[in-house]
This record gives sequence, structure tokens and C-alpha cells, in this order.
Amino acid sequence: MSSISATLRKKSNKSGEFPIAIRITRNRRTTYLYTGQYIEKLYWDERRSRVKKSHPNALRLNHLILSKLHEANEKLLENESIKRKLSVGKLKEAIRRENNSDFKSMAAIYLNNIKSRKKINQYKTEKNRVEQFLNFAGNGIEFHEIDVPLLKSFASYLQFKKHRAKRTVVNFMICIRAIYNLALSANKADRNDYPFGKGKYQIKIPEAKKIGLTVEELRKLENATGLNEANRHTLNVWLLSFYFAGVRITDIIQLKWTDLKDGRLYYRMKKNDKLVSLQIPIKAQEILESYKKVRSEESELVFPELRGVDLTDDILVRIRIKTITRNFNRQLGRIAKQLEIDKKLTMHIARHSFGNISGDKIPIQMLQKLYRHSSVTTTMMYQSNFMTQETDKALNSVLNF
Repeated sequence: MSSISATLRKKSNKSGEFPIAIRITRNRRTTYLYTGQYIEKLYWDERRSRVKKSHPNALRLNHLILSKLHEANEKLLENESIKRKLSVGKLKEAIRRENNSDFKSMAAIYLNNIKSRKKINQYKTEKNRVEQFLNFAGNGIEFHEIDVPLLKSFASYLQFKKHRAKRTVVNFMICIRAIYNLALSANKADRNDYPFGKGKYQIKIPEAKKIGLTVEELRKLENATGLNEANRHTLNVWLLSFYFAGVRITDIIQLKWTDLKDGRLYYRMKKNDKLVSLQIPIKAQEILESYKKVRSEESELVFPELRGVDLTDDILVRIRIKTITRNFNRQLGRIAKQLEIDKKLTMHIARHSFGNISGDKIPIQMLQKLYRHSSVTTTMMYQSNFMTQETDKALNSVLNF
């Protein structure tokens, strides 16, 4: 025996309004499909299972209810015609999948949008975050069920049981919020249920201290001797990145000879598709000259790591660069140990090192151009990690008594 009807659920939101739902009963088991709409109890006609005419949006709401009842009924009839009938829970999931109204369905759209932009690393990372949240909260969770207590519980689970860093926990929450926002824009969730923001769950990004190399440590790298061929090559790539104000490895490893013209470097950043032009410093020119002597006639790439790889295949290139970065960082660790540099030497620290050396010396607007930041605010936040001269003076002026 199966039945479908509209009902007003008993749990209200913070505005004192109650959710309109479709009740599905089969074999004495009941489940509810939420429409995403809320009304005050006084506007609900219990006998007729519809919104009273006195409600300002009664016509539209009742039309929505009829539409949802029709969808549920169609799926129920379809289910009755097959041999292996779905349980009431599976029936609910089947209807929700068609409507894309639950978190899992909207997450699939969110991930597909990332994948279509060929952001493969981001896609894999976000997919993992979605899967972990669904494992914690349940595959069938709906947006109105994602509230502040659930988010706090999930954050605690990640930090204390899964031993994730605070910044990692924040990234999970940003992912959940992005999917919720997508649902709001598609009218698949109710804004009254939104659990993020002031007075609710606030996402606070913890400050991360960026540490770069000092001038003395950079000199150790520049004057390093006794390195094997692999170490020397890795160090050359690192130094070239540093000399070009911290060019990311994704860009430096795809550097072509055709990008170098008239004493300047011209390239398009892979991160944000920006065109960049930088003068080639003398120190960078010396490194490039050493590679020009062994230039390959079969490839325009300055460095050999991606030669033979189809550079139009974004997925393959990203996978390869990930492996290259890991290998480079391993070599840099050995170099740091050999030169007695007591810092974690990685490819990305080249960017931090440039920031540390520039410190308070260069105007912030010029640094914005060198870093290729879209906003000067981003540059100010980034450079604040290294601008310590004024604070050091202030501290000493107090203590020198």
C-alpha cells in the first residue's frame, strides 16, 4: 500500500516558519521530500493539504506542491511496475536525483563545473572533501539539515579525529559553503536555512606564517659547490624561479625559448591566464645560457622534464608537474642539508624568499606587478609576512632604555 500527500512539518526555522514537504508512505514506511518552501502555520490548510488563499503567494506555492506531488507519483507508479521494487528510502533518493535538490546532487554539479574548467587538481581535492562530508553526514542529506551544530561537529571530527590542520578544516567548510551557495542560486535551497555568516557558522581563515630564505642563505645556494648533476639542475630551476620574483613551478617548468625575447621574459600565467613581461636579470641570464648550450632541437622547452609530453593534455601535464615538484622538493631537501640551511627548502619557498628579501624596500604597487596579483590587497596581505623592519624598530625603541 502506497500513498503520497503534502504536509507541513513540525520543526520550524529561526523565522518561525514551517517547511512544506511531500510525505511518501509505502508498506507502512514513511519518508519526506522537502520543497524548500516555508510558511507560517496559520496559512496551512490541514484538511485540504494546501496553502490557504490568504497567503500572498498561495497560487504559486500550491502550484509547486502539485508539481512535486506529480513528480513523486510518477516515480511511485514507475516503481510499482518493476519486479524489484525500491524501498521508500531508495524511492526518495531516486526522486531527489531527478530534482537535484539534495546536497549530493548539487555537489555533483559543482564538481562537474570545476572539471569542465580543466582544474584537475582542484577537482580531485574538492571531490575528496565532498565524499568525506557525505560519509560523515549521510549520502541523502538535504540542505535544510545542514545546520550550525552539524558543521561544528564535522569540524571537530576533522580536527580531532582525523587530525587535520585548522587551515584544512577551513577548506572543507569553504567547499560546503560553495555548494550551498550554488543551491541557493538554483533555488534548490531556502535562504532562511543558510547556516553560514554572522551569528551562525563563521569561516575564519587562520593566519599562516610564510618563511623565506635570508640573503645569507641565498648566497649559500648561489655559491654551492660539490653538487651532483641532479641537484645542480634542481637548484638552477629554483634560482630561476626566485630571480623572476617567484614564478610558480607550473610556469617555470613550461618555459619555452620563444618566451625569451629582447632581454625579457614573456609568458602567460597558468593560474589566472594573465600575460606577464619581466626583464631577464643578469643572474637569470647566466643560468639560461648554460641550458642554451645543450638546447634540444626537438623541443622548444628550456627544461627537459616535460619534453615529449603533450602540453595540450591538461590532465597529463598536471599529473606530470605534480611528480616533478615532488622530485624537485626531495632534491632541495638534500641540498639544504648539505649546505646546512635549517629551513624546509621547497620550490614554493622561492616565492616566499623573494618576499622576504624585498621586505620594505619596494613600493607595494610595484610588488603587485612583480607578484602578478590581481589586487593590491592580496599583495599587502602576502607581503605583511615579510615587512618587519618598522615593527622591529618600534619594539627596540621600547626596550632600549
